[in-house]
Amino acid sequence: MHTANAYDTEQEQLILDMLDRFLAVEVQPHVHKLEHDDIYPEEIVEKMKEMGLFGCLISPEYGGLGLSTVTYAKIIERMSAVWMSISGIINSHVIMAMTVQRNGTEEQKREFLPRFATGELRGGVGLTEPDCGTDLQAIRTVARRQGDKYVVNGAKMWITNSMYGNCLALLVKTDTQANPRHRGMSLLIAEKGKGFIVSKKLEKLGYKGIDTCALNFDDYEVDASRLIGGVEGKGLQQILNGLELGRINVAARGLGVAQAALSEALAYSQTRKTFGKPICEHQAIQLKLGEMATRTEASRLLVYSAAAAYDKGERCDAEAGMAKFFATEAGMENALEAMRIFGGYGYSKEYNVERLYRDAPLLLIGEGTNEMQRIIIAKQMIERNRV
Repeated sequence: MHTANAYDTEQEQLILDMLDRFLAVEVQPHVHKLEHDDIYPEEIVEKMKEMGLFGCLISPEYGGLGLSTVTYAKIIERMSAVWMSISGIINSHVIMAMTVQRNGTEEQKREFLPRFATGELRGGVGLTEPDCGTDLQAIRTVARRQGDKYVVNGAKMWITNSMYGNCLALLVKTDTQANPRHRGMSLLIAEKGKGFIVSKKLEKLGYKGIDTCALNFDDYEVDASRLIGGVEGKGLQQILNGLELGRINVAARGLGVAQAALSEALAYSQTRKTFGKPICEHQAIQLKLGEMATRTEASRLLVYSAAAAYDKGERCDAEAGMAKFFATEAGMENALEAMRIFGGYGYSKEYNVERLYRDAPLLLIGEGTNEMQRIIIAKQMIERNRV
């Protein structure tokens, strides 16, 4: 379990200590069965509601905890070190909530944010489609205005929190002829109702327990008052800021996985013996542990730095991209190295290492692939260093 360090303020530490107790008592003993049987952790989610975690970034004015993004990153880091899936239950929901808080009308904030904060309305973001992931401007889901309603038709894919949740920030085309395409994109606050169809739960390599689904919208009606910000054509810009937050979350997940893999490897290497001594005394294992520890600490610095930039309201797509790219690769590399240190036991379902190894690849893909992160970082570096 994560322990206090120099990065934690006293106030943060109280919150993080409470979280650590929750993770140790309510989550850790149940992870193995829930994850391997792919069971949705309903009781854990209810306790997360009681703790106010679904309102962690929502302003106290609207019933939330009003935590900093840095504290939020530390919460996600700790969650992911125990069970990465529950961090995803928070992430998509928080992106939806913060999109409304940053871009919604005052009426929308007062109607929805208190319900988001309690988890009464809980969900995520409906962006990706069967033929559209990284290139969001290629979405085909259309919302046509009819009187005081939008009528939505289309399909979404890989939507987290869509089976057990009840609300999405839904990205749609309100003008299919717009040029450039993003001017025809809008976001709707979409509660479940007639025509909002969860067509199937998707089976995954890892990241189990959490509901990730394919959706269809068949003449699904949304009140026009649910258009985020009240003006059409702003949807892509509104969600891109949310994706910066999502990338910080996924970076923090990578850090959590990297830390968990390091902790598992350190503990095991001190008890497992070969050739008459613990394997941690063999230089080959020490080389691995040294690299794992350095990757983990470098990831921590990048994640906290990106979160601090987001808190200042600065544009931080490069910082979030660096954190996401480096920390998720660190999670993947540390999970593989931990498996090698464990040897045959690392391949066994009895140990946490094989779960970390299955969970980590998602992080290289989700919230924008690491290939895309490198391009974003490079473009920002060029822009900031014009000669």
